[in-house]
Amino acid sequence: MLKRRIMFVCHGNICRSPMAEFITKHILERLGLSDEYLVSSSATSTEELGNPLYPPAAVELKRRGIAFNNRRATRLSSSDYDKYDLFVLMDDNNFRNIRRIFPSDTENKVHKLLSFCGLDRDVADPWYTGCFDEAYDDIFRGCIALLSSIDCRINKSSISKIVT
Repeated sequence: MLKRRIMFVCHGNICRSPMAEFITKHILERLGLSDEYLVSSSATSTEELGNPLYPPAAVELKRRGIAFNNRRATRLSSSDYDKYDLFVLMDDNNFRNIRRIFPSDTENKVHKLLSFCGLDRDVADPWYTGCFDEAYDDIFRGCIALLSSIDCRINKSSISKIVT
């Protein structure tokens, strides 16, 4: 079976995009759909390459019962465009930065996370705000909306099985 491939993207790949990766994996696991998806995350910058999940992000995931591993920050590359079906960004700055990596998006693969909720705003960067709980809430909401938009099996009744 061909997997759906989703790459979450933020500036450094130590806060928002790995949170989205692990939240999405949690949702898919709860729904029994993990084997049908490949979910990853990356950065548009090189500033945090090799660094682990930012400790306050890890604390928030743990507090919400979301499992995570010892991943290290990686950078998005131009070759990733053909490897993934969707690139889900956290903010407008990520959108501008990804244009340097993917000069064009001929297959309409690049989207802001909260656009799946019908919102035209960014997921605020908790690196600067310190509000990891607010970032988590936005990301969780966005991940549910994203998955609901691409998989008809994910709907209000299936989402009620997800407890965080």
